[in-house]
Amino acid sequence: MGEAQEAARGQLLRLQRLDESSVDWDELDTYADRNVFQTREWLSFVERTQRAEPVIAEVTQAGETLGFFTGLVVRRYGIRILGSPLPGWTTGYLGFNLRPGVSRRAAVAALPHFAFRTLRCLHVDLRDRSLSFDEMDGLGWESSAETIWEVDLRRPEDEIFGGMTSACRRCIRKAEKVGVTIEEADDPEFADDYYAQLRDVFAKQALVPTYDKARVVELIRHVLPTGRLLLLRARDGDGLCIATGIFPALNDRAYFFGGASWRSHQILRPNEALMWHAMRHWKARGVEWFDLGGGAEYKRKFGIREVTVPLFWTSRNRALSSARNAAKQATKVRQVARGRMTAVRSGSRAS
Repeated sequence: MGEAQEAARGQLLRLQRLDESSVDWDELDTYADRNVFQTREWLSFVERTQRAEPVIAEVTQAGETLGFFTGLVVRRYGIRILGSPLPGWTTGYLGFNLRPGVSRRAAVAALPHFAFRTLRCLHVDLRDRSLSFDEMDGLGWESSAETIWEVDLRRPEDEIFGGMTSACRRCIRKAEKVGVTIEEADDPEFADDYYAQLRDVFAKQALVPTYDKARVVELIRHVLPTGRLLLLRARDGDGLCIATGIFPALNDRAYFFGGASWRSHQILRPNEALMWHAMRHWKARGVEWFDLGGGAEYKRKFGIREVTVPLFWTSRNRALSSARNAAKQATKVRQVARGRMTAVRSGSRAS
């Protein structure tokens, strides 16, 4: 269904950018579909690490405010791109916050005009947690699908624990038995511990992390004071930090941002203990879903359900969409090459 048909149904919406000084962040945070990545502090984190320009737009119809759109504009190779979000931002979802009953499809239908005309962008990426493939049918966006894994925290704790594989439950019990303790951190040195362990994790696969330590520092600096970011350390019986984890949350969802551990201490099973602590922490604060993201098969052991999340993109020029896909693949190739070079250098120093 095109814009003309949407208008005929009385559903044509408009997006109007708000000046930063006029954004009522408290009002935005009252929307039930709000997630932690859309908050002012998280956007400041992305702005700082990606040299991006935050965009908050009011979604209106006949002068009435029906919701808001959140994204950021970056310039790459001289091209203005609107990311909501973009791959590589370590940001799960952005998109829209809408009043109950407002058509998300109609809001998306208004987005290209806003992006291409108002913002003068040539490309848009959109990953909205509440947006489905069916709602986008016929709007002309390209798409792909990602499978993510979630844990239902609405259940009693013993049921959540029982839903894990028996091997996972044994790991959690073992960690406790051998003296692994979990502590909630709020110190600047956490970034040092986490990133050193993260490099060790990637080195196992002859790779390097996809982001630098400065990103972790900025994340903590911007988001930790809000109470929406949980930093966890696992210590062995001697008090050594052997694993770390980062878990942001808002409203009904918590997210697994990242975890890391020293390979030499994984036999103590600190990673499973960290994840279990994070689940209980956010459940106690009213969170209903624990989003583990996609990727590694090891996440299945936590008693997950699979959910398909769509990703959408559109460009003023079709060649830009092809360039986007090529750039994404090139990034993966560069990461593998950097990892191999790092492994070779480490081997040379060791010899």
